[in-house]
Amino acid sequence: MCLHDHHANAVQPPAAVARRNVLAGAAVLAGVSAAGVVGAPMAQAAPGEAPSAPRYPGRSPRPGALVITGGALVDPRSGHVTQDAVVVLDGGVVLAAGSRDATRAAVAKVSGRARTIEVFGKWIVPGLVDVHVHINALADAKAVLRAGATTVRSGSSTFYQDVALRPLAEWAPGLAPRMRAAGVFVSPELGDTVLADPALAPLAALAGGVRSTSDLAYLTRVNLSRGVDVIKTRTNPRAGLAEQDPTELVYDQEQISAIVSAAGRSGVLCHAYSQAGIEGAVRAGVRSIEHGVFVGESTMDLMARRGTYFTPTTAAIAGLSRSTNPVLAARGREYMPVLQAAIREAHARGVTVVAGTDSFGTAVDPIGTEVRLLVEAGLTPLDALRGATVNAAGLLGWSKKVGRLAPGYHADLVVVDGNPLQDGGALERVKLVVAQGAVVRNEL
Repeated sequence: MCLHDHHANAVQPPAAVARRNVLAGAAVLAGVSAAGVVGAPMAQAAPGEAPSAPRYPGRSPRPGALVITGGALVDPRSGHVTQDAVVVLDGGVVLAAGSRDATRAAVAKVSGRARTIEVFGKWIVPGLVDVHVHINALADAKAVLRAGATTVRSGSSTFYQDVALRPLAEWAPGLAPRMRAAGVFVSPELGDTVLADPALAPLAALAGGVRSTSDLAYLTRVNLSRGVDVIKTRTNPRAGLAEQDPTELVYDQEQISAIVSAAGRSGVLCHAYSQAGIEGAVRAGVRSIEHGVFVGESTMDLMARRGTYFTPTTAAIAGLSRSTNPVLAARGREYMPVLQAAIREAHARGVTVVAGTDSFGTAVDPIGTEVRLLVEAGLTPLDALRGATVNAAGLLGWSKKVGRLAPGYHADLVVVDGNPLQDGGALERVKLVVAQGAVVRNEL
């Protein structure tokens, strides 16, 4: 029985809670001033009236022109390689990418004002995409960027730090990756997360945690009201906590369906390990399954038919085996071969496998490591690369802007030492990272 009536006038979070105030608090926790990113201090509102966010009087900066020349350019969509290629970036977008002849006009257009970086003997790929990562501070964002992930999907944050960090891609190019924010984890136990938003206070006293369909819908709507792009939930506990059983069912299909329905077009990513949890989530209509170790073959077929993505987070699972905790180490050794087999079988059955590290804080597993582990699980290097570029961009809804280097796409690229179409570990050897047209890392 639900302790609170969230129907009728109570289903939406209170209008008097200003989204600006929530994001300002998140920005402080993330280590960035909201005023410095969004605008001037808040105007005082009349009693009982929600203050409106001011508009920043200036314009977001336009990154200067940059020409990358001499490397082998890989198009992940086709697998085509252009030798001695040129990539021209200007104003945060790709002007041209291809052979010297094909890019001649674009090079001439930026002549005299462009910075040129020679990458002879190296390989050029689009900026990589990490579809499951936890970025809660500027230090986290910097570590993720330097590892080559120029676009990410948040795996949730405790105090809406991801929502506060998201505008930095526009206002401070090169400071944080482009992001789809998930906000607060829709999970039974919120703990200190109830402090993230006054609208979450009604959920603090629920005896059994956030479990009723009405409470789950309410929590989802609070997230949406704070500007998240996607909703994160779970069907099973965490594998990384020794005292928890990752195969225990936390939410069933009916509960996940309530979250999916409330999320609407924003979609849902679902943390799931057990076959029952995974199948219930897929039948409920989630957009992607995260981890998915014990996914069954019939569920894989269902995922393929429904277009449900699979984010195996192999780096995170492999990391368990290195734990000093014997329970976690044993769990990692048990889970990893099962997950590798699931990746091979899911891919063979037509499920789209995408790359997500499930990294937390500054302890970043490079997205290139995730790609290598996908290759070790049985994907071809090209399919693994697609999982961190074009296919990942499709999951995020950015297929026309992210995942390729073509005119009009975002000015994000990575230069690596090695052929990523032959060497699964090439993307771990990052030499140059450009995000939003700004050079983030240069070790050439």
